[in-house]
Amino acid sequence: MLYSIRLRISYDYDAPADVGRHLLRVLPASIPGVQEVRSARLTCRPLAAEQGDRRDFFGNICTEVAYRDPLEATEFEMLAEVERFEGGPGLDVSPPTERLARQIAELPSLAGEAPQGYLPPSPRVPHVPEIADWAKAAVAGAESTFARVLALTRALHRDMAFDATATMVDTPLDEAFALRRGVCQDFTHIQICALRSLGIPAGYVSGFLRTLPPEGQERLEGADAMHAWVRAWCGKDMGWVEVDPTNDMLAGTDHVVIARGRDYFDVAPVKGSMRLAGGQRTSQGVDMVAV
Repeated sequence: MLYSIRLRISYDYDAPADVGRHLLRVLPASIPGVQEVRSARLTCRPLAAEQGDRRDFFGNICTEVAYRDPLEATEFEMLAEVERFEGGPGLDVSPPTERLARQIAELPSLAGEAPQGYLPPSPRVPHVPEIADWAKAAVAGAESTFARVLALTRALHRDMAFDATATMVDTPLDEAFALRRGVCQDFTHIQICALRSLGIPAGYVSGFLRTLPPEGQERLEGADAMHAWVRAWCGKDMGWVEVDPTNDMLAGTDHVVIARGRDYFDVAPVKGSMRLAGGQRTSQGVDMVAV
């Protein structure tokens, strides 16, 4: 499936802001066998004094921009054309979680893709006993690692309601879980926490979700903004598998990847600092349309 994608993130400041430096993760990734970026362009308004791309520890494309003059507003616009390929995890050849631990131990590595780095708590996903208890009940009867991943995806979609007004970007996952309401970021963080509590390495994927569904199909939740979903390591034979708990589905041709990390902290679309007095307002818009 070939997509045309437009992302716009804007900031308006109460008073002119200056000396700003930002790190952006908004450019889609080329992933062999998964998706190919045919073209991508990031435009900063006003023009940045400095702008350059690099790769982070996880292999994501990072664009660093710097401003030296006072600003009343900032806008980042990304335009891309991406082909997303058909495919999926195939047959379940994942081990039971008891054998999964042994397979993880047999792969000692400090690389960004190594499953060891996705088991401990991370900046936005601490251990939450209530979620661990819920996870144990949710996977009852599921024997393989992949079956447990799917069981948690179904259970979270069943027990949580998508509500764009219930949480903020910095709402802790235990509060979202207590509410049983939230957005894709909350669904993703809760499932990551649940999977790790079961000994399954899990991480965060940021990206885009098809804005308009095919004829006769329901619109997916989270399509109006950047989307988030889960990746779980299901053993040496299956490797990483991606699921979307917000929509109770495997991540597939409706999903385009931007970045992968341990949680939102690693893949936030805009990070950085500015010298300013007063508040700021931000807005975000996404269009991902099949060509």
